[in-house]
Amino acid sequence: MAQDKLKAGIIGCGGRGTGAIENTLTGNPNVELTAMADLFEDKLELCLKRIGNDKRFAELKARVNVAPDHRFTGFDAFKKVIASDVDIVMLTTPPGYRPEHFEAAINAGKHVFCEKPIATDPVGVRRFLKSVETAKQKKLTVVSGAQRRASSDYLQTREKVQNGAIGEILACYSNYLSGPVMHAKARDPRWGDMEWEHRNWYSFLWICGDQIVEQHFHNIDCMNWFMGAHPIKVVASGGVAWRPAEELYGNIYDHMASEFVYPNGVHLVSHCRQYPQGIYRIVNDVILGSKGRTTCNDMGAKSAVNPQVQEHINMVRSILGDGPYLNHGVDVAESTLTCIMARESAYSGLEITWDMIMNSQQDLQPKNFDYKLKMDPPPVPVPGKYKFI
Repeated sequence: MAQDKLKAGIIGCGGRGTGAIENTLTGNPNVELTAMADLFEDKLELCLKRIGNDKRFAELKARVNVAPDHRFTGFDAFKKVIASDVDIVMLTTPPGYRPEHFEAAINAGKHVFCEKPIATDPVGVRRFLKSVETAKQKKLTVVSGAQRRASSDYLQTREKVQNGAIGEILACYSNYLSGPVMHAKARDPRWGDMEWEHRNWYSFLWICGDQIVEQHFHNIDCMNWFMGAHPIKVVASGGVAWRPAEELYGNIYDHMASEFVYPNGVHLVSHCRQYPQGIYRIVNDVILGSKGRTTCNDMGAKSAVNPQVQEHINMVRSILGDGPYLNHGVDVAESTLTCIMARESAYSGLEITWDMIMNSQQDLQPKNFDYKLKMDPPPVPVPGKYKFI
């Protein structure tokens, strides 16, 4: 491809957005950042301040060329980044917005880096998948934030497992036992309901999807990747063990255990929780085979390149035709829906099948958007009372 210089725009300037800027500029000296968008001006300005002051950006900030008229804020800010002359759009907002932003970027003919997960409800997943097909038709690159897929130790281990290193896969286990993710400490009295839920987004179902969707996704996506399929059903349980019944803690669970079944009958037992400091923590995976076991990354060598950087290198190579064409859309959508399927099983107390979740009419997204919009979040789900839609 004659064009070897690429312009990128970021939508979502929080911690992950700032990280994505660092990742793509670190891996690709031919990329510059030229447009930024966030719902809040203070978040966008903080991102620019970090770029200017953080030593990680010392050799990168010369390629952050975002003129004042390319710094957009508000609920329509994403449209302005997409309408600018960028080649790549990076989607790093909370996941509730991913289907809408992805659709707009693909319709505009942009290549996309989209953080995981890609939705918080089945309606959003189907909307995303429709845009994935459009991206394929337009030959637009789509790379996700499922960085294990770009990690050399995982890639090498997966290849060996596929070639029989542990024999026939018999069972899978995944854990994500971590601390709580809190984005706000208290509510500023000047904030309306919608602004509050955005500034404290990890506590609210519609915008974060609950821990299994937003965080434990990494493990479950890895299992789907190694299995080469998505589960066909799940039974899950969970609840709230320590999160107080206060506004700050919203309406998500703090622990969940799930048992998935893949098409070949193999079970995946998964456990995630977010408990306070001082309590046991571990993030790990184990696949048991008829001839051995693997942790999914123990049969390969780590690369000197951070996989969060490598995925951006791979994306640019795909765009420029210097590497294979990449479109992670279907895989990341199926892993997102796998997580949603388990969440809905835990909330409802039902066994949920793939067909049930694929046909679910659940749509969690607000129909109106305004900083002062009145919002009454539903209570924490109770099995037996919560209705699967």
